[in-house]
This record gives sequence, C-alpha cells and structure tokens, in this order.
Amino acid sequence: MRIDVARWLNRRTFSARDYDPCRLLERKRRQDLTVSVVLPALDEERTVGAIVAALRRELVDAVPLVDEVVVVDSGSTDRTAARAAAAGARVVHVDDVLPERGHVPGKGEALWKSLFVTSGDLVVFVDSDLVEFDPRFVVGLLGPLLTDPAIGYVKGLYDRPMQTHEGLVPTGGGRVTELTARPLLNALWPHLSGFVQPLSGEYAGRRELLEQVPFVSHYGVELGLLIDLAELAGVDALAQVDLGTRRHSHQSDAALGRMAGQVLQTALARCPGIGVPEDRLVQYVRAGTAVEAVTWEVGVRERPPMRTVPGYRGARVRGADR
Repeated sequence: MRIDVARWLNRRTFSARDYDPCRLLERKRRQDLTVSVVLPALDEERTVGAIVAALRRELVDAVPLVDEVVVVDSGSTDRTAARAAAAGARVVHVDDVLPERGHVPGKGEALWKSLFVTSGDLVVFVDSDLVEFDPRFVVGLLGPLLTDPAIGYVKGLYDRPMQTHEGLVPTGGGRVTELTARPLLNALWPHLSGFVQPLSGEYAGRRELLEQVPFVSHYGVELGLLIDLAELAGVDALAQVDLGTRRHSHQSDAALGRMAGQVLQTALARCPGIGVPEDRLVQYVRAGTAVEAVTWEVGVRERPPMRTVPGYRGARVRGADR
C-alpha cells in the first residue's frame, strides 16, 4: 500500500460507535449549522417508511440533530410517496424541481435536485432500500463533519451481507465495487484507493462543497462525486466512517453489469484525452435454444454544479425564506 494512503486511512477513518448524538447536537448548535437528510427513492414502499420513521423518532424528535427529512421521488409507481409522507418526510417529485431543465432518469438526478429543495448546511444522503435501518448511520456520517472543520465529505463503509440460495452470508455484496470501481481507482486515482466502499449510497457533505461539483446521472454519481470532490478540496478533506452492517436488496448479475457500465463511463469521462466512443452495453440472454443480444444504454449525463444554476441561492438564504 502507498504510504500516503496508509496515512490517510489512519487519520481519516472513523467509527460511528465513537459519536454520541447528544454531544454532536451541542457541536451543531455551537457552530450554528443545520442538517438535511435526503433519501432518493424509486418504488421503495417496502422500506422507505420505516427509514423515515426511525429518523424522525430518533434524530428529529428525541435528539433534534436533523432539521429536515426529504424524500425525492424519481417517479415511483407504488406507494413510496404516500408511505414516506405518512412517516413524516417532506416528499418532492423530481420532475417538479427545475422543470425547465428537463428530465434525466436515475438516482444522480434526484440527488442533484435535492440541493435545490433543501436548506441544510450539512447534507446527508441515505439510500431508501435499506433493511433494518439504524439511525446511527446518520450520526456516524455527521460525526467527522461536526467535530473536524477540515473534513468536508464523508463516505460510509460497512459489511454487506448477501442473500443466497444457501441463506444469508456475511459478505458478498458490493460486487460492482470489487470488480469495477476498486480496480479503476487503484489504477487511475490511487490516492483514493483507501476508500473501502467508494460506491456506498450513504454519505454526507458540506453544502459549500457539494454545490461546486457536477452530479452524474444514474449509478455514476457516487464515483463522480468522490473523484471530483477530491480534486476540488483535496483527499485530506475526505473521510470515511465504519457504519457496521448494511442490508439491502440485491440485483441480478445482468443489472450489476449495466451499473458497472455507468461507473466505467463516469470514470473514463474524467480521464483527459480518453474519448468514450460508445455508450451502449450489449448483454446476452438465452431464448430457448438460441442466444440473443440485448443492447442497453449505459451512458451518463452530468448536471452542472448547483451553484451555477439560476435561482439557486444556497442554504442560509433559502432556509430563511421557509
């Protein structure tokens, strides 16, 4: 391992167990900061209500560490929006935000537009498909931001159990990370190779940084943010927190292949001099005795830094208008 990465790991890796929400609340108040928690959601009626309810109960009502919980619905066809609202979230439909910018499908769009409709100085992103969600995830992600002003962005790391035909195994999730993202980072951005879960869906950052970088559509958003924020603020402004165990639904190998394609497109777009001549992925399925080709679009689009968008005025001014 590179010496600089080893030093970063030692200095910038934390544990959620080390942070107490009451003490963090004191620090938050002393610094006069506000916190927004954002959940991007698409057809997650099975889990989103429980996540919102836990956040409201533990971190809004019991210990008011969180000032707003916002679910950005990307066009669910189930009861995701209703379940989230009933649990106490403010629900925003992605197409109702900046409609003049048009529609771009995918998670990255929901995260980008969430900056426009939230007011927190610190923004925490949490996936909405988590099973047995623990509010300590949010506490852990906020910990470094509230205790060290030099840290501007925090990624979660965790064990990822995977359901198999033989039952639940303690590891095995994160296949796109191990087969695509980690080799890319080690080869092209080795100073970022210390991140255990570079594609984790749980992370938090200071608005003043998040609003300065583009947001990539689809599943390229996490890798894009990691690379771009390190370029903007330096790797020492980035940290990671051990959140324990994360359980969520798993996708098929074919779906993960399309996700990997989007991650690869995001990485190549950040390599000067390397063009990306093709944004389609060909996969193969068996139909009876024949093998058929299926073509998927895996290209990604970038939304510009939010601070460049007309009408966006940032956390403090927008919050004062509410």
